[in-house]
Amino acid sequence: MVVGIMTLAPDTIAAAADEAADRIEGIIRETPLRHSAAFSDAAGAEVFFKLENRQHTGSFKLRGAANCLLTLAAEQRAAGCVAASSGNHGAAVAYAMRELQVGGVIFVPEHTSEAKVDAIRGYGGEVRFFGTDGLDTEQHARAYADRHGMYYVSPYNDAAVVAGQGTCGVEIVRQLPDIDAAFIAVGGGGLISGTGSVLKRTNPELLLVGCQPEASAVMAQSVTAGKILDLPSEKTLSDGTAGGVEPGAITFDLCRQVVDEFVLVGEPEIAAAMRHYMAAEDDRIEGAAGVAIAALLARKDDIAGRKVVVIVCGGNVSQATLDTLR
Repeated sequence: MVVGIMTLAPDTIAAAADEAADRIEGIIRETPLRHSAAFSDAAGAEVFFKLENRQHTGSFKLRGAANCLLTLAAEQRAAGCVAASSGNHGAAVAYAMRELQVGGVIFVPEHTSEAKVDAIRGYGGEVRFFGTDGLDTEQHARAYADRHGMYYVSPYNDAAVVAGQGTCGVEIVRQLPDIDAAFIAVGGGGLISGTGSVLKRTNPELLLVGCQPEASAVMAQSVTAGKILDLPSEKTLSDGTAGGVEPGAITFDLCRQVVDEFVLVGEPEIAAAMRHYMAAEDDRIEGAAGVAIAALLARKDDIAGRKVVVIVCGGNVSQATLDTLR
């Protein structure tokens, strides 16, 4: 069920995440939580990276997509699904649809990276292009689903999707229960709403930091304004978090309840964080993950001596983008 006009409590999402963890166990993989000596030294804290770039499809998005499809009735699956995505959500929905034998269409913005489009197609997804901003792509896809009697799998504005993303938090709590802070990249807010609800249930005093690029900080600015704003987004390395927030999104109120602060970072800081991480950790990441790492470094004075988790939310990045970092 799409729940774009409902307000959900974090405890409700956390409980749903517990159920989702059991439901999607056979489709997703538990990702590693790895201590980083290099970033612990750089931040003056005990830094751990949750490696969602090692997830099937290369990002956390499979968690929400799989949980959503698994909660649909048989007749809804038979009618097919529609998704809108800057790439990672589309790849995740395509993967989940293939695993569960569900048909559908995935819309992406016109500027979506070639690597992410190829990934969607590689999982068997039918890709169609529409719009230049994530929000207009979402609105078009939802209208298409309504016209054709198909189920729209939102990237974030669906309780089952948010609960699925919350399974990342379920794993973190199991792997390292006594953390003090978490840094999570934010686009539409599904990952931080779901995971943050789980982490805050375990430790209400945990510092939850939402991380966004200055070029596209719609959720942060909306939370500050007290309402969802219709704002333009500029080009950013963090294409996975770029774009607007759908009116009535359930993640808006969840972010207001669980996120303690937002940190905005510029493109030079994102690029530097990506270079630093890939050199120190010998691991490939995309711009959205770089946002969370850049925010960690920007707030290192506030987390000194604490145990911190940074979610490396994805690793799907084109070679052309990597070349710009040199």
